[in-house]
Amino acid sequence: MTAKIDLHDHYKKMWDTSFNLFEEGAYELDPLIDVKDDTRYGVTLLARLSPEVKENILKFLDKLKLHEPGQYFYPASDLHITVMSFISCYAGFHLNMIKVEEYVSLIQSITAKLAAFQVHFSGITASPSCIMVQGFPNGDSLQELRDELRVAFKDSGLQQTMDTRYTIVTAHSTVLRFKELPTNSKVFNEVLEKYRDHDFGTALVHEVELVSNDWYQRQNMVKQLAKLKLLQEVR
Repeated sequence: MTAKIDLHDHYKKMWDTSFNLFEEGAYELDPLIDVKDDTRYGVTLLARLSPEVKENILKFLDKLKLHEPGQYFYPASDLHITVMSFISCYAGFHLNMIKVEEYVSLIQSITAKLAAFQVHFSGITASPSCIMVQGFPNGDSLQELRDELRVAFKDSGLQQTMDTRYTIVTAHSTVLRFKELPTNSKVFNEVLEKYRDHDFGTALVHEVELVSNDWYQRQNMVKQLAKLKLLQEVR
């Protein structure tokens, strides 16, 4: 079982570290966003955002686009929370390498007994390569879901790469990736600071989606494998 962390503190540390780098002009650029033959592919369990949250995020992104139109902005269709990355995207992965029905069956045995939950999206944080909207789940349902998935998959023998890149503990939604250096980092950073504590609204997560996906969760590259409902009670 993963230890429970203070998300406010975790997000703040991410922000402080990254924003200091932004002020120095030290951004991590993604050279693969526009590469046509990017073959990185994987399998993810994710949750979608509510229309209210999506609308508020898009308004935020519109402000950033006024100053930095050359960056990669996630469209509404691609916004999500990663619940668990079962197979982190890697070059050469294909769905025919796994038995999808076994993954669905195992996940469903867990989601069917766990409660729906709410995620409040408040403020933004960052890494050197991207901007994220902070998510704060109510209760312990999301952590319970992740912990039970970890145990079940590690005992199953199914192919998985959970927690190999990092142990997922947050409920953020990535909304921007850096494709190029900002043309006016001072103004860009000022806009970011204005949204540091902005309220983006709340999403009720009553179902999760198992998908196969590219690195950026682009709609035209994502294949939905299953929709799995959580119990309707909210903790």
